[in-house]
Amino acid sequence: MRFLASLIAIFAAFTPPVLAQSTDSPLQMLDSGMQIYGWEGVGRVDFGQSGFCTGALISETHVLTAAHCLYDRQTGARFQDQDIAFRAGFRNGRAVAEGRVLRSAIHPAYDRAGGVSAQNIAHDLALLELTHPMRGFGVTAFGVHSQPRAGDRIGVVSYGRDRSETPALQESCDVLGQERDGVLVMSCSVDFGSSGAPVFTMHNGQARIVSVVSAKGDATMGGRDVEVSFGATLGARLDVLRAALAQGDRRFMRVPDGTDTGPRQMSAGGGARFLRP
Repeated sequence: MRFLASLIAIFAAFTPPVLAQSTDSPLQMLDSGMQIYGWEGVGRVDFGQSGFCTGALISETHVLTAAHCLYDRQTGARFQDQDIAFRAGFRNGRAVAEGRVLRSAIHPAYDRAGGVSAQNIAHDLALLELTHPMRGFGVTAFGVHSQPRAGDRIGVVSYGRDRSETPALQESCDVLGQERDGVLVMSCSVDFGSSGAPVFTMHNGQARIVSVVSAKGDATMGGRDVEVSFGATLGARLDVLRAALAQGDRRFMRVPDGTDTGPRQMSAGGGARFLRP
């Protein structure tokens, strides 16, 4: 399926030789304690019984994920914060640490009704504040950078369809292009459920988050069709979310109000959230 016309301009700026020289690494399942070591700050974000996304700890109390994850795909309603849980290092049915969500902030420029557009992908960011800090569990929060630097290789850790119980690491993939609104177009392999997954670069031997996976789709590059993934860069967008939580700004967030309507059932097609035009 072709992307919306509003995204065609992104593809026009690509340099086909970058794709031709790509040496993307395969997905590596992090299904043992040794393999997941150092990546425990990535976890599964669960929404009652309605599905999951991927998220990453960026402080002892804050989890970064995608904004569209916080909306029920069937009804369009925003999930109650108290129905959301972050399961750090979730692997084979067990998490290294678990936390419930006290409150959440969605970027104010993200429009739930706006569909998959460059504007929405650029602001498809949400920040979750946990009820208690995650400390002393062997879970380390990741630092963040505004965006990849020139020449950086990137990697992604994510959950996904058919691997909801174990995260997968793609150690090396490419930034294929960047739209001026801050949308990264990447060669990284993602699937339904990978929404919100952190995109990393290595800086002085440490993994730093530079983007969050938002969507995937098809593009024509160098005369052939390829599957690409999209993500939002951080910088000032993340600052907006941090400020919203710090100030208790109700324009951007919702504090639990005790109006829980009970668990929501997963749809027959599975509950993994992923935008795709």
